Amino acid sequence: MTGSHQTLTLLLFSAVVATTLAITSWAGSRRHGSAEEFYAGGRLFTPMENGFAIAGDYMSAASFLGISGLIALYGYDGMLYSIGFLVAWLVVLLLVAELVRNCGRFTLADVVAARVRERPVRIALGASSVTVSVLYLVAQMVGAGSLVALLLGGAGGAAHTWTVLGVGALMVTYVCFGGMRATTWIQIVKAVLLMGGALALTVMVLVRFGGDMGALLTSAAEHSGHGRDFLAPGLKYGGDWSARLDFISLGLALVLGTAGLPHILARFYTVPTARAARRSVVWSIGLIGSFYLMTIVLGTGAAALVGTGAVRESSPAGNTAIPLLSVELGGGAGSRGGAALSALAAAVAFATILAVVAGITLAASAAVAHDLYASLRKRARAASAREEVGVARIAAAVIGAVAIALSLLAQELNVAFLVGLAFAVAASANLPVLLYALFWRRFTTRGAVWAVYGGLVPAVALVLLSPVVSGAPHALFPGVDFALFPLENPGLVSIPLGFLAGWLGTVTSQEGPDAARHAETEVRSLTGAGAV
Repeated sequence: MTGSHQTLTLLLFSAVVATTLAITSWAGSRRHGSAEEFYAGGRLFTPMENGFAIAGDYMSAASFLGISGLIALYGYDGMLYSIGFLVAWLVVLLLVAELVRNCGRFTLADVVAARVRERPVRIALGASSVTVSVLYLVAQMVGAGSLVALLLGGAGGAAHTWTVLGVGALMVTYVCFGGMRATTWIQIVKAVLLMGGALALTVMVLVRFGGDMGALLTSAAEHSGHGRDFLAPGLKYGGDWSARLDFISLGLALVLGTAGLPHILARFYTVPTARAARRSVVWSIGLIGSFYLMTIVLGTGAAALVGTGAVRESSPAGNTAIPLLSVELGGGAGSRGGAALSALAAAVAFATILAVVAGITLAASAAVAHDLYASLRKRARAASAREEVGVARIAAAVIGAVAIALSLLAQELNVAFLVGLAFAVAASANLPVLLYALFWRRFTTRGAVWAVYGGLVPAVALVLLSPVVSGAPHALFPGVDFALFPLENPGLVSIPLGFLAGWLGTVTSQEGPDAARHAETEVRSLTGAGAV
Protein backbone atom coordinates (compact mmCIF):
# COMPACT_ATOMS: atom_id res chain seq x y z
CA MET A 1 0.00 0.00 0.00
CA THR A 2 1.09 3.57 -0.64
CA GLY A 3 1.43 6.10 2.14
CA SER A 4 -1.89 7.79 1.35
CA HIS A 5 -3.73 4.47 1.30
CA GLN A 6 -2.20 3.48 4.63
CA THR A 7 -3.31 6.83 6.00
CA LEU A 8 -6.90 6.18 4.89
CA THR A 9 -6.92 2.78 6.56
CA LEU A 10 -5.42 4.15 9.76
CA LEU A 11 -8.04 6.92 9.81
CA LEU A 12 -10.82 4.33 9.52
CA PHE A 13 -9.19 2.25 12.26
CA SER A 14 -9.06 5.38 14.42
CA ALA A 15 -12.75 6.06 13.75
CA VAL A 16 -13.62 2.53 14.89
CA VAL A 17 -11.56 2.92 18.05
CA ALA A 18 -13.06 6.35 18.78
CA THR A 19 -16.60 5.01 18.35
CA THR A 20 -16.01 2.07 20.67
CA LEU A 21 -14.38 4.28 23.30
CA ALA A 22 -17.31 6.70 23.11
CA ILE A 23 -19.72 3.81 23.72
CA THR A 24 -17.59 2.68 26.66
CA SER A 25 -17.59 6.18 28.13
CA TRP A 26 -21.37 6.43 27.76
CA ALA A 27 -21.93 3.03 29.33
CA GLY A 28 -19.48 3.78 32.13
CA SER A 29 -21.34 6.95 33.04
CA ARG A 30 -24.58 4.94 33.48
CA ARG A 31 -23.23 2.11 35.59
CA HIS A 32 -24.20 1.65 39.22
CA GLY A 33 -21.31 -0.55 40.33
CA SER A 34 -23.52 -3.59 40.93
CA ALA A 35 -22.52 -7.11 39.85
CA GLU A 36 -25.71 -7.43 37.81
CA GLU A 37 -24.86 -4.26 35.90
CA PHE A 38 -21.23 -5.25 35.28
CA TYR A 39 -21.83 -8.90 34.31
CA ALA A 40 -25.30 -8.73 32.68
CA GLY A 41 -25.91 -5.09 31.73
CA GLY A 42 -28.85 -4.92 34.14
CA ARG A 43 -30.71 -7.59 32.07
CA LEU A 44 -32.35 -4.79 30.11
CA PHE A 45 -31.65 -5.76 26.50
CA THR A 46 -34.43 -6.76 24.10
CA PRO A 47 -34.32 -10.05 22.15
CA MET A 48 -33.43 -8.21 18.93
CA GLU A 49 -30.63 -6.24 20.60
CA ASN A 50 -29.28 -9.35 22.25
CA GLY A 51 -29.61 -11.33 19.02
CA PHE A 52 -27.46 -8.77 17.21
CA ALA A 53 -25.01 -8.79 20.13
CA ILE A 54 -24.79 -12.61 20.08
CA ALA A 55 -24.14 -12.49 16.35
CA GLY A 56 -21.53 -9.81 16.93
CA ASP A 57 -19.92 -11.95 19.62
CA TYR A 58 -19.93 -15.09 17.50
CA MET A 59 -18.91 -13.73 14.08
CA SER A 60 -15.30 -13.21 15.02
CA ALA A 61 -12.07 -12.60 13.13
CA ALA A 62 -12.00 -16.37 12.67
CA SER A 63 -15.24 -16.09 10.70
CA PHE A 64 -14.46 -13.03 8.60
CA LEU A 65 -10.76 -13.56 7.96
CA GLY A 66 -9.99 -17.18 8.80
CA ILE A 67 -12.87 -19.09 7.22
CA SER A 68 -12.76 -17.10 3.99
CA GLY A 69 -9.01 -17.73 3.88
CA LEU A 70 -9.43 -21.46 4.41
CA ILE A 71 -12.02 -21.63 1.64
CA ALA A 72 -9.66 -19.71 -0.66
CA LEU A 73 -6.86 -22.18 0.12
CA TYR A 74 -8.71 -25.49 0.41
CA GLY A 75 -12.09 -25.03 -1.27
CA TYR A 76 -14.65 -27.59 -0.13
CA ASP A 77 -12.76 -28.53 3.02
CA GLY A 78 -12.63 -24.88 4.08
CA MET A 79 -16.40 -24.64 3.71
CA LEU A 80 -16.76 -27.23 6.47
CA TYR A 81 -15.93 -24.50 8.97
CA SER A 82 -18.85 -22.38 7.75
CA ILE A 83 -21.25 -25.29 8.02
CA GLY A 84 -19.97 -26.39 11.42
CA PHE A 85 -20.20 -22.94 12.99
CA LEU A 86 -23.78 -22.55 11.71
CA VAL A 87 -25.09 -26.00 12.66
CA ALA A 88 -23.74 -25.48 16.18
CA TRP A 89 -26.45 -22.90 16.81
CA LEU A 90 -29.16 -25.53 16.49
CA VAL A 91 -27.58 -27.32 19.46
CA VAL A 92 -27.60 -24.06 21.42
CA LEU A 93 -31.23 -23.31 20.56
CA LEU A 94 -32.58 -26.79 21.25
CA LEU A 95 -30.55 -27.77 24.31
CA VAL A 96 -29.22 -24.89 26.37
CA ALA A 97 -30.42 -21.33 25.61
CA GLU A 98 -33.65 -21.23 27.61
CA LEU A 99 -32.51 -23.68 30.29
CA VAL A 100 -29.28 -21.80 30.99
CA ARG A 101 -31.13 -18.51 31.29
CA ASN A 102 -33.54 -20.00 33.82
CA CYS A 103 -30.92 -21.75 35.98
CA GLY A 104 -27.98 -19.36 35.91
CA ARG A 105 -27.14 -15.87 37.03
CA PHE A 106 -23.84 -14.70 35.53
CA THR A 107 -21.66 -17.69 34.56
CA LEU A 108 -21.82 -21.32 33.45
CA ALA A 109 -20.88 -22.44 36.96
CA ASP A 110 -24.13 -20.93 38.31
CA VAL A 111 -26.10 -23.55 36.36
CA VAL A 112 -24.11 -26.54 37.60
CA ALA A 113 -23.84 -25.23 41.19
CA ALA A 114 -27.63 -25.38 41.44
CA ARG A 115 -27.35 -29.20 41.38
CA VAL A 116 -24.19 -30.02 43.37
CA ARG A 117 -21.77 -28.66 45.99
CA GLU A 118 -20.78 -25.21 44.90
CA ARG A 119 -17.12 -24.64 45.74
CA PRO A 120 -15.32 -27.48 43.84
CA VAL A 121 -17.52 -27.03 40.78
CA ARG A 122 -16.95 -23.28 40.60
CA ILE A 123 -13.19 -23.73 40.84
CA ALA A 124 -13.17 -26.37 38.08
CA LEU A 125 -15.45 -24.45 35.72
CA GLY A 126 -13.67 -21.17 36.44
CA ALA A 127 -10.38 -22.69 35.32
CA SER A 128 -12.00 -24.23 32.25
CA SER A 129 -13.72 -20.98 31.24
CA VAL A 130 -10.47 -19.02 31.49
CA THR A 131 -8.64 -21.60 29.36
CA VAL A 132 -11.28 -21.50 26.60
CA SER A 133 -11.40 -17.71 26.68
CA VAL A 134 -7.63 -17.30 26.39
CA LEU A 135 -7.50 -19.64 23.37
CA TYR A 136 -10.28 -17.64 21.72
CA LEU A 137 -8.56 -14.34 22.50
CA VAL A 138 -5.34 -15.52 20.90
CA ALA A 139 -7.19 -16.14 17.63
CA GLN A 140 -8.61 -12.61 17.57
CA MET A 141 -5.25 -10.99 18.22
CA VAL A 142 -3.56 -13.07 15.54
CA GLY A 143 -6.20 -11.70 13.15
CA ALA A 144 -5.44 -8.13 14.23
CA GLY A 145 -1.74 -8.66 13.60
CA SER A 146 -2.40 -10.11 10.13
CA LEU A 147 -4.43 -7.04 9.18
CA VAL A 148 -1.71 -4.59 10.14
CA ALA A 149 1.02 -6.70 8.53
CA LEU A 150 -0.89 -6.46 5.24
CA LEU A 151 -1.52 -2.75 5.74
CA LEU A 152 2.21 -2.13 6.06
CA GLY A 153 3.09 -4.39 3.19
CA GLY A 154 4.52 -7.06 5.45
CA ALA A 155 6.94 -4.63 7.07
CA GLY A 156 8.70 -5.78 10.28
CA GLY A 157 7.24 -7.44 13.31
CA ALA A 158 7.27 -4.28 15.41
CA ALA A 159 3.97 -3.04 13.96
CA HIS A 160 2.41 -6.45 14.56
CA THR A 161 3.54 -6.41 18.18
CA TRP A 162 2.29 -2.87 18.81
CA THR A 163 -1.06 -3.72 17.21
CA VAL A 164 -1.54 -6.72 19.50
CA LEU A 165 -0.58 -4.59 22.51
CA GLY A 166 -3.05 -1.90 21.42
CA VAL A 167 -5.91 -4.36 20.98
CA GLY A 168 -5.13 -5.83 24.38
CA ALA A 169 -5.18 -2.40 26.03
CA LEU A 170 -8.50 -1.54 24.36
CA MET A 171 -10.24 -4.76 25.39
CA VAL A 172 -9.19 -4.23 29.01
CA THR A 173 -10.52 -0.67 28.82
CA TYR A 174 -13.89 -1.81 27.46
CA VAL A 175 -14.35 -4.37 30.22
CA CYS A 176 -13.04 -2.32 33.13
CA PHE A 177 -14.94 0.87 32.39
CA GLY A 178 -18.01 -0.26 30.44
CA GLY A 179 -18.81 -3.79 31.60
CA MET A 180 -21.53 -5.75 29.81
CA ARG A 181 -23.49 -2.68 28.74
CA ALA A 182 -20.60 -1.23 26.73
CA THR A 183 -19.58 -4.66 25.42
CA THR A 184 -23.11 -5.36 24.17
CA TRP A 185 -23.48 -2.10 22.28
CA ILE A 186 -20.02 -2.45 20.75
CA GLN A 187 -21.05 -5.91 19.55
CA ILE A 188 -24.31 -4.59 18.10
CA VAL A 189 -22.49 -1.84 16.17
CA LYS A 190 -19.91 -4.37 15.00
CA ALA A 191 -22.61 -6.83 13.83
CA VAL A 192 -24.24 -4.13 11.69
CA LEU A 193 -20.87 -3.11 10.20
CA LEU A 194 -19.82 -6.69 9.53
CA MET A 195 -23.09 -7.73 7.93
CA GLY A 196 -23.08 -4.60 5.79
CA GLY A 197 -19.46 -5.03 4.73
CA ALA A 198 -19.81 -8.75 3.99
CA LEU A 199 -23.02 -8.17 2.03
CA ALA A 200 -21.41 -5.43 -0.09
CA LEU A 201 -18.39 -7.61 -0.92
CA THR A 202 -20.62 -10.62 -1.65
CA VAL A 203 -22.80 -8.64 -4.05
CA MET A 204 -19.69 -7.31 -5.83
CA VAL A 205 -18.29 -10.82 -6.26
CA LEU A 206 -21.59 -12.13 -7.62
CA VAL A 207 -21.95 -9.14 -9.98
CA ARG A 208 -18.44 -9.84 -11.30
CA PHE A 209 -19.68 -13.30 -12.35
CA GLY A 210 -23.12 -12.22 -13.51
CA GLY A 211 -24.80 -13.86 -10.52
CA ASP A 212 -23.73 -17.30 -11.77
CA MET A 213 -22.46 -19.39 -8.83
CA GLY A 214 -21.41 -22.12 -11.26
CA ALA A 215 -19.12 -19.72 -13.09
CA LEU A 216 -17.71 -18.50 -9.78
CA LEU A 217 -16.92 -22.03 -8.58
CA THR A 218 -15.42 -23.02 -11.92
CA SER A 219 -13.17 -19.95 -11.96
CA ALA A 220 -12.13 -20.58 -8.36
CA ALA A 221 -11.14 -24.16 -9.23
CA GLU A 222 -9.15 -22.97 -12.26
CA HIS A 223 -7.20 -20.36 -10.28
CA SER A 224 -6.65 -22.52 -7.21
CA GLY A 225 -3.88 -24.64 -8.67
CA HIS A 226 -5.83 -27.77 -7.74
CA GLY A 227 -8.35 -27.97 -10.55
CA ARG A 228 -11.56 -29.87 -9.84
CA ASP A 229 -10.08 -31.19 -6.61
CA PHE A 230 -10.68 -27.73 -5.15
CA LEU A 231 -14.43 -28.41 -5.19
CA ALA A 232 -14.19 -31.95 -3.83
CA PRO A 233 -13.58 -33.25 -0.30
CA GLY A 234 -10.07 -34.14 0.74
CA LEU A 235 -7.82 -31.22 -0.20
CA LYS A 236 -7.04 -30.49 3.45
CA TYR A 237 -8.65 -33.39 5.32
CA GLY A 238 -8.10 -36.14 2.79
CA GLY A 239 -5.28 -38.57 2.26
CA ASP A 240 -4.08 -40.59 5.24
CA TRP A 241 -6.15 -41.76 8.19
CA SER A 242 -4.96 -38.99 10.51
CA ALA A 243 -6.26 -36.26 8.18
CA ARG A 244 -9.66 -37.93 7.95
CA LEU A 245 -9.87 -38.37 11.70
CA ASP A 246 -8.87 -34.71 12.05
CA PHE A 247 -11.88 -33.78 9.96
CA ILE A 248 -14.22 -35.77 12.21
CA SER A 249 -12.57 -34.24 15.27
CA LEU A 250 -12.99 -30.73 13.91
CA GLY A 251 -16.65 -31.34 13.07
CA LEU A 252 -17.40 -32.56 16.59
CA ALA A 253 -15.63 -29.58 18.12
CA LEU A 254 -17.42 -27.00 15.98
CA VAL A 255 -20.91 -28.46 16.39
CA LEU A 256 -20.68 -29.15 20.13
CA GLY A 257 -18.32 -26.40 21.24
CA THR A 258 -20.62 -23.41 20.87
CA ALA A 259 -22.91 -24.62 23.65
CA GLY A 260 -19.92 -24.58 26.01
CA LEU A 261 -18.41 -21.19 25.15
CA PRO A 262 -18.48 -18.97 28.28
CA HIS A 263 -18.88 -15.67 26.42
CA ILE A 264 -21.82 -17.01 24.39
CA LEU A 265 -23.62 -18.48 27.42
CA ALA A 266 -23.12 -15.20 29.30
CA ARG A 267 -25.18 -13.40 26.66
CA PHE A 268 -28.33 -15.26 27.73
CA TYR A 269 -28.21 -13.50 31.11
CA THR A 270 -28.53 -10.02 29.58
CA VAL A 271 -32.23 -10.42 28.74
CA PRO A 272 -35.05 -10.37 31.31
CA THR A 273 -36.67 -13.77 30.62
CA ALA A 274 -35.99 -17.22 29.19
CA ARG A 275 -38.43 -16.53 26.36
CA ALA A 276 -36.38 -13.48 25.44
CA ALA A 277 -33.23 -15.65 25.49
CA ARG A 278 -34.81 -18.11 23.06
CA ARG A 279 -35.95 -15.31 20.75
CA SER A 280 -32.44 -13.86 20.91
CA VAL A 281 -31.07 -17.11 19.52
CA VAL A 282 -33.62 -17.05 16.69
CA TRP A 283 -32.50 -13.53 15.75
CA SER A 284 -28.85 -14.55 15.91
CA ILE A 285 -29.38 -17.69 13.79
CA GLY A 286 -30.83 -15.57 10.97
CA LEU A 287 -27.88 -13.18 11.06
CA ILE A 288 -25.22 -15.83 11.53
CA GLY A 289 -26.68 -18.13 8.88
CA SER A 290 -26.71 -15.34 6.31
CA PHE A 291 -23.16 -14.38 7.17
CA TYR A 292 -21.70 -17.88 6.85
CA LEU A 293 -23.35 -18.33 3.48
CA MET A 294 -21.61 -15.12 2.43
CA THR A 295 -18.21 -16.41 3.60
CA ILE A 296 -18.52 -19.22 1.05
CA VAL A 297 -18.95 -16.66 -1.73
CA LEU A 298 -16.12 -14.51 -0.38
CA GLY A 299 -13.70 -17.41 -0.01
CA THR A 300 -14.35 -18.80 -3.49
CA GLY A 301 -14.29 -15.23 -4.82
CA ALA A 302 -10.81 -14.75 -3.37
CA ALA A 303 -9.64 -17.97 -5.03
CA ALA A 304 -11.19 -16.95 -8.37
CA LEU A 305 -10.16 -13.28 -8.49
CA VAL A 306 -6.96 -13.17 -6.45
CA GLY A 307 -5.76 -16.73 -6.84
CA THR A 308 -4.94 -19.29 -4.20
CA GLY A 309 -1.22 -18.83 -4.80
CA ALA A 310 -1.36 -15.08 -4.17
CA VAL A 311 -3.40 -15.58 -0.99
CA ARG A 312 -0.92 -18.16 0.33
CA GLU A 313 2.03 -15.93 -0.58
CA SER A 314 0.55 -13.03 1.41
CA SER A 315 -0.36 -15.20 4.39
CA PRO A 316 0.39 -18.94 4.49
CA ALA A 317 -2.63 -19.38 6.77
CA GLY A 318 -4.94 -17.42 4.44
CA ASN A 319 -5.81 -14.70 6.96
CA THR A 320 -5.48 -11.89 4.39
CA ALA A 321 -7.83 -13.29 1.71
CA ILE A 322 -10.59 -10.74 2.41
CA PRO A 323 -8.36 -7.62 2.20
CA LEU A 324 -6.76 -8.95 -1.00
CA LEU A 325 -10.20 -9.67 -2.49
CA SER A 326 -11.30 -6.14 -1.59
CA VAL A 327 -8.34 -4.67 -3.47
CA GLU A 328 -9.22 -6.70 -6.55
CA LEU A 329 -12.93 -5.81 -6.42
CA GLY A 330 -12.09 -2.13 -6.08
CA GLY A 331 -9.99 -2.00 -9.21
CA GLY A 332 -6.78 -3.83 -8.46
CA ALA A 333 -3.49 -3.06 -6.77
CA GLY A 334 -2.50 0.60 -6.95
CA SER A 335 -6.02 1.84 -7.73
CA ARG A 336 -7.79 4.32 -5.51
CA GLY A 337 -10.94 2.21 -5.42
CA GLY A 338 -9.04 -0.91 -4.45
CA ALA A 339 -7.27 0.90 -1.63
CA ALA A 340 -10.53 2.42 -0.36
CA LEU A 341 -12.43 -0.88 -0.41
CA SER A 342 -9.54 -2.70 1.22
CA ALA A 343 -9.39 -0.02 3.92
CA LEU A 344 -13.11 -0.44 4.60
CA ALA A 345 -12.79 -4.23 4.81
CA ALA A 346 -9.82 -3.92 7.15
CA ALA A 347 -11.70 -1.44 9.35
CA VAL A 348 -14.71 -3.79 9.56
CA ALA A 349 -12.42 -6.67 10.48
CA PHE A 350 -10.73 -4.51 13.10
CA ALA A 351 -14.12 -3.58 14.58
CA THR A 352 -14.95 -7.29 14.60
CA ILE A 353 -11.83 -8.09 16.58
CA LEU A 354 -12.38 -5.31 19.13
CA ALA A 355 -15.98 -6.35 19.79
CA VAL A 356 -15.25 -10.03 20.18
CA VAL A 357 -12.23 -9.61 22.46
CA ALA A 358 -14.33 -7.42 24.75
CA GLY A 359 -16.99 -10.11 25.16
CA ILE A 360 -14.47 -12.90 25.70
CA THR A 361 -12.46 -10.90 28.23
CA LEU A 362 -15.60 -10.03 30.18
CA ALA A 363 -16.62 -13.70 30.35
CA ALA A 364 -13.15 -14.75 31.47
CA SER A 365 -12.91 -12.05 34.13
CA ALA A 366 -16.39 -12.99 35.38
CA ALA A 367 -15.24 -16.60 35.75
CA VAL A 368 -12.20 -15.48 37.76
CA ALA A 369 -14.10 -13.12 40.07
CA HIS A 370 -17.52 -14.76 40.38
CA ASP A 371 -16.34 -18.38 40.43
CA LEU A 372 -12.66 -18.68 41.41
CA TYR A 373 -12.19 -15.69 43.73
CA ALA A 374 -15.61 -15.90 45.36
CA SER A 375 -15.14 -19.62 46.04
CA LEU A 376 -11.62 -19.33 47.42
CA ARG A 377 -12.60 -16.45 49.72
CA LYS A 378 -15.74 -18.16 50.98
CA ARG A 379 -14.05 -19.83 53.93
CA ALA A 380 -12.93 -16.48 55.31
CA ARG A 381 -15.81 -14.26 54.33
CA ALA A 382 -18.08 -13.80 51.35
CA ALA A 383 -16.85 -11.25 48.83
CA SER A 384 -19.11 -8.23 48.39
CA ALA A 385 -20.48 -7.38 44.95
CA ARG A 386 -18.24 -4.29 44.70
CA GLU A 387 -15.17 -6.29 45.71
CA GLU A 388 -16.01 -9.00 43.19
CA VAL A 389 -16.36 -6.48 40.38
CA GLY A 390 -13.01 -4.97 41.35
CA VAL A 391 -11.38 -8.40 41.12
CA ALA A 392 -12.99 -8.89 37.70
CA ARG A 393 -11.36 -5.69 36.43
CA ILE A 394 -7.94 -6.81 37.66
CA ALA A 395 -8.50 -10.24 36.11
CA ALA A 396 -9.30 -8.62 32.76
CA ALA A 397 -5.87 -6.97 32.73
CA VAL A 398 -4.05 -10.20 33.65
CA ILE A 399 -5.96 -12.29 31.09
CA GLY A 400 -5.25 -9.65 28.45
CA ALA A 401 -1.52 -9.86 29.17
CA VAL A 402 -1.51 -13.66 28.87
CA ALA A 403 -3.46 -13.57 25.60
CA ILE A 404 -1.08 -10.97 24.16
CA ALA A 405 1.97 -13.10 24.95
CA LEU A 406 0.48 -16.24 23.41
CA SER A 407 -0.78 -14.43 20.30
CA LEU A 408 2.73 -13.18 19.52
CA LEU A 409 3.85 -16.84 19.43
CA ALA A 410 0.91 -18.00 17.29
CA GLN A 411 0.94 -15.28 14.63
CA GLU A 412 1.52 -17.76 11.74
CA LEU A 413 -1.52 -19.95 12.53
CA ASN A 414 -4.90 -19.57 10.84
CA VAL A 415 -7.37 -17.78 13.11
CA ALA A 416 -10.27 -20.11 12.27
CA PHE A 417 -8.08 -23.07 13.16
CA LEU A 418 -7.17 -21.49 16.51
CA VAL A 419 -10.85 -20.97 17.29
CA GLY A 420 -11.43 -24.63 16.43
CA LEU A 421 -9.08 -25.51 19.30
CA ALA A 422 -11.05 -23.27 21.68
CA PHE A 423 -14.27 -25.00 20.57
CA ALA A 424 -12.69 -28.40 21.23
CA VAL A 425 -11.76 -27.46 24.80
CA ALA A 426 -15.24 -25.98 25.40
CA ALA A 427 -16.95 -29.09 24.07
CA SER A 428 -14.68 -31.37 26.14
CA ALA A 429 -14.80 -29.60 29.51
CA ASN A 430 -17.92 -27.42 29.64
CA LEU A 431 -20.58 -29.17 27.57
CA PRO A 432 -20.56 -32.56 29.38
CA VAL A 433 -20.99 -31.03 32.84
CA LEU A 434 -23.68 -28.66 31.56
CA LEU A 435 -25.76 -31.40 29.93
CA TYR A 436 -25.36 -33.76 32.87
CA ALA A 437 -26.42 -31.04 35.32
CA LEU A 438 -29.51 -30.19 33.28
CA PHE A 439 -30.70 -33.67 32.32
CA TRP A 440 -29.20 -36.45 34.53
CA ARG A 441 -31.04 -37.11 37.78
CA ARG A 442 -28.18 -39.09 39.40
CA PHE A 443 -25.47 -36.48 38.77
CA THR A 444 -23.18 -35.76 41.74
CA THR A 445 -20.43 -33.34 42.75
CA ARG A 446 -17.65 -35.81 41.95
CA GLY A 447 -19.18 -36.40 38.53
CA ALA A 448 -19.24 -32.65 37.86
CA VAL A 449 -15.62 -32.11 38.84
CA TRP A 450 -14.42 -35.19 36.97
CA ALA A 451 -16.36 -34.16 33.85
CA VAL A 452 -14.64 -30.77 33.75
CA TYR A 453 -11.09 -31.94 34.44
CA GLY A 454 -11.59 -35.17 32.49
CA GLY A 455 -12.24 -33.11 29.37
CA LEU A 456 -10.06 -30.07 30.07
CA VAL A 457 -6.78 -31.81 30.94
CA PRO A 458 -6.78 -34.25 27.97
CA ALA A 459 -7.82 -31.49 25.54
CA VAL A 460 -5.01 -29.14 26.61
CA ALA A 461 -2.46 -31.96 26.87
CA LEU A 462 -3.31 -33.30 23.40
CA VAL A 463 -3.00 -29.82 21.90
CA LEU A 464 0.44 -29.43 23.49
CA LEU A 465 1.49 -32.81 22.07
CA SER A 466 -0.01 -32.18 18.62
CA PRO A 467 1.50 -30.84 15.38
CA VAL A 468 0.01 -27.45 16.28
CA VAL A 469 2.78 -26.88 18.83
CA SER A 470 5.75 -28.76 17.35
CA GLY A 471 6.90 -30.97 14.52
CA ALA A 472 5.25 -29.11 11.62
CA PRO A 473 6.39 -26.18 9.43
CA HIS A 474 3.72 -23.81 10.79
CA ALA A 475 3.74 -25.03 14.39
CA LEU A 476 4.32 -22.70 17.31
CA PHE A 477 7.80 -24.19 17.71
CA PRO A 478 8.76 -25.55 14.27
CA GLY A 479 12.36 -26.20 15.29
CA VAL A 480 11.51 -28.97 17.75
CA ASP A 481 9.36 -32.09 17.55
CA PHE A 482 7.57 -33.58 20.53
CA ALA A 483 4.26 -34.16 18.68
CA LEU A 484 3.13 -37.52 20.04
CA PHE A 485 -0.56 -37.00 19.14
CA PRO A 486 -1.15 -37.11 15.37
CA LEU A 487 -4.35 -35.00 15.19
CA GLU A 488 -4.40 -31.21 15.13
CA ASN A 489 -7.79 -30.98 16.84
CA PRO A 490 -8.22 -33.03 20.04
CA GLY A 491 -12.03 -33.12 20.06
CA LEU A 492 -12.43 -36.69 18.80
CA VAL A 493 -10.62 -38.01 21.89
CA SER A 494 -11.16 -35.33 24.55
CA ILE A 495 -14.95 -34.84 24.11
CA PRO A 496 -15.83 -38.52 24.79
CA LEU A 497 -13.34 -38.48 27.68
CA GLY A 498 -15.20 -35.55 29.26
CA PHE A 499 -18.53 -37.38 29.10
CA LEU A 500 -16.94 -40.63 30.27
CA ALA A 501 -15.23 -38.97 33.23
CA GLY A 502 -18.50 -37.34 34.32
CA TRP A 503 -20.32 -40.67 34.19
CA LEU A 504 -17.51 -42.53 35.95
CA GLY A 505 -17.24 -39.91 38.69
CA THR A 506 -20.97 -40.11 39.33
CA VAL A 507 -21.31 -43.90 39.47
CA THR A 508 -18.27 -44.24 41.77
CA SER A 509 -19.28 -41.41 44.08
CA GLN A 510 -20.09 -42.29 47.67
CA GLU A 511 -22.23 -39.17 47.84
CA GLY A 512 -25.78 -39.83 46.67
CA PRO A 513 -27.59 -37.53 44.25
CA ASP A 514 -29.65 -34.74 45.77
CA ALA A 515 -33.18 -35.51 44.54
CA ALA A 516 -34.63 -32.29 45.92
CA ARG A 517 -32.08 -30.08 44.15
CA HIS A 518 -32.57 -31.97 40.90
CA ALA A 519 -36.34 -31.49 41.12
CA GLU A 520 -35.89 -27.80 41.86
CA THR A 521 -33.46 -27.36 38.95
CA GLU A 522 -35.76 -29.27 36.59
CA VAL A 523 -38.79 -27.14 37.43
CA ARG A 524 -36.77 -23.95 37.30
CA SER A 525 -35.11 -24.78 33.98
CA LEU A 526 -38.35 -25.76 32.26
CA THR A 527 -40.71 -23.15 33.70
CA GLY A 528 -38.50 -20.24 34.76
CA ALA A 529 -40.01 -20.27 38.26
CA GLY A 530 -37.55 -18.61 40.63
CA ALA A 531 -35.19 -17.51 37.85
CA VAL A 532 -33.18 -14.35 38.49
